[in-house]
Amino acid sequence: MTVLDGNALAGRLDDLLGWDATGSEVRCTHCGIRGLLATASVYASAMGAVVRCRSCDAVLLTVVDAPDGRSWLGMPGLSAVELRRG
Repeated sequence: MTVLDGNALAGRLDDLLGWDATGSEVRCTHCGIRGLLATASVYASAMGAVVRCRSCDAVLLTVVDAPDGRSWLGMPGLSAVELRRG
């Protein structure tokens, strides 16, 4: 499986959320570390991606893509996501 950094999700998150969240600060629920989503570890496959904390390896975020065009976005390991306005 290919391991990338969070920047690999920039286009995908923009498609799903309407903005590129990789430049946002996030906080890991498990270890409390804060950092840019771009610095997380991304395990990518044809079915989607699993994003893990670089500090404790906990699952931060998942993206699953179905062949019929539906997608699922899970954020089980994020206790906070920075949202910039304006």
